[in-house]
Amino acid sequence: MKILIVEDNRELASSMHDFLSREGYICECSYKIGEAVEKLSLNSYDCILLDIMLPDGSGLELLKFIKEEKINSGILIISARNALDDKVIGLEEGADDYITKPFHLPELHARLRAVFRRKNLDGYNHVSFNEIKLNTDTLEVSIHDQLIEVTKKEFDLLLYFLVNKNRVLSRQSIANHLWGDQTDNLSNFDFVYQHVKNLRKKISSAKGIDYIETVYGLGYKFNIHKTS
Repeated sequence: MKILIVEDNRELASSMHDFLSREGYICECSYKIGEAVEKLSLNSYDCILLDIMLPDGSGLELLKFIKEEKINSGILIISARNALDDKVIGLEEGADDYITKPFHLPELHARLRAVFRRKNLDGYNHVSFNEIKLNTDTLEVSIHDQLIEVTKKEFDLLLYFLVNKNRVLSRQSIANHLWGDQTDNLSNFDFVYQHVKNLRKKISSAKGIDYIETVYGLGYKFNIHKTS
């Protein structure tokens, strides 16, 4: 899962970044609305942790921008404002959840996972397509009900494909989603090819259908219509 943390308190942002990174997420931070808009214009995120009180305006302005631009990220408001009206406004404006400061990081993590499940996995902790099943709790992949060994990156890659079935995903978007802003200045993304190749090989070795197709010059697509 790739997360954008929009929080001007750098100590808190760093604490959330470190905690969620240890849980295996790709995390990026923005400390102002302007920085967040720039990142959202260039990247996609599974979930956005959004503070309300930011130095260059209200987080609700950013929330409005996200909805107007039809950015399909889960939104979890993190705010010191704990009045009922603030929570109602945040949720009515389109946030998926609201947690007040101070909060415990494990609770933030649990709410984050719940937002992701509701938006991407129909509320479940697993996702499946025909013979392929992924468990997002145990990070296990099975083909025809037999577990196969995958790395964390291969699991995240397959989950990214399944959440974006039939969409062409460029190598750059895959790299950015799985490795974050450390790929911003790379001149090529050949390492993505190797990870996709390894994943396809493991699925085929378990007698699964290789749904992942190379779209020459563009990237890859998980083709749900492929039958062999």
